[in-house]
Amino acid sequence: MAKIQRKPIRLGLEKILDEDLKLLENIRVGLICNQASVNHSFQHSADLFHKNPSINLVSLFGPQHGIRGDVQDNMVETAHATDKLTGLPIYSLYSETRQPTEEMLSNLDALVFDLQDVGCRVYTFIYTMANAMKACAAFGKRMFVLDRPNPVGGLAVEGNTLERGHESFVGQYPIPMRHGLTAAELARLFNREFGINCELETVTMDNWSRENFYDETDAPWVMPSPNMPTVDTTVVFPATVYFEGTEVSEGRGTTRPFEIVGAPYIDADEYADALAAHKLPGVIFRPINFLPTFQKHANQSCGGVFLHINDRENFEPVLTGLAMVKTAFDLYPEEFKWKTDAYEYAFNRNPFDVIAGTNKIREMFERKTELNAIKFSWQNDVKEFNLMKEKYLLY
Repeated sequence: MAKIQRKPIRLGLEKILDEDLKLLENIRVGLICNQASVNHSFQHSADLFHKNPSINLVSLFGPQHGIRGDVQDNMVETAHATDKLTGLPIYSLYSETRQPTEEMLSNLDALVFDLQDVGCRVYTFIYTMANAMKACAAFGKRMFVLDRPNPVGGLAVEGNTLERGHESFVGQYPIPMRHGLTAAELARLFNREFGINCELETVTMDNWSRENFYDETDAPWVMPSPNMPTVDTTVVFPATVYFEGTEVSEGRGTTRPFEIVGAPYIDADEYADALAAHKLPGVIFRPINFLPTFQKHANQSCGGVFLHINDRENFEPVLTGLAMVKTAFDLYPEEFKWKTDAYEYAFNRNPFDVIAGTNKIREMFERKTELNAIKFSWQNDVKEFNLMKEKYLLY
């Protein structure tokens, strides 16, 4: 069988160690990382920094899910710790604070960010990055962002821009749901457009192109969070993450989170047929029944669908996700419920609105607004963001 040819790229982590090491010489460094912070040989950035005689690595910082990625969603990780391999202190940035404190940075000259983003506004790592940038600006430290691929490419932008007043840790800034930028590009945009103004240095990748999905490159894949196991998961995440704002399961507690959606009251065939009638591009909805082992509807038989993406370039995840929520809302008006527990600790706010970055989409569902009108509602947002982002592109 012919070997799949993937495009060779060089990650920001590898580039700084190969040729830009002088950037880190003679300074004290803190590293923001997790289990996916690896090079092509799956060597971890903390270990590579720690053993490099030219780098003075002083401390480690972990995002949501922890530095080893073992903690599930929406849990406060209060425990700071010590890394067993390096002996360095680990500070959790998903704890009593989500921004590095002055005390945490007191013996550092710079923070280095090396996390794998997934290309969606509601993934918290980009706000851990932004918060670190704010801390660097406040306390006179330098900030380095080591770039990694946007797993779903850098061409498509989709969805409404988050509205002012709807900020949360899953949406701090007015960007669309699918933003089409890498972490380093977002850092540049955040720094200038939203007034962070830290001393920022970005280390780019070599040979990555905007049309590249992650698995079209030879970059090493390690799941960046417990429910993001594959590149396929990242493709559907901007669609099915909306179900986190409902009482419908988004597939947590199954082996294919976010590719599976359902609830005990859903008739799988009825739901799949209704979704197929929308004729959404790039996706086939296969009716399934499944049994989540934890979280929503644990140990209850659920009807629903599995999303099979057969054309990633034309697939519109935001439109698809909203169509899925709207269809469940319309088909099962008595059973369908918005999530009632606080989402990402945004208390007294509808969790679906927190994810959507607006209350207008939910209200359009409730008014029975047609799907095409919902899609039309964000077209100006996309145009304006595309104009804004142009000056921050690195590839």
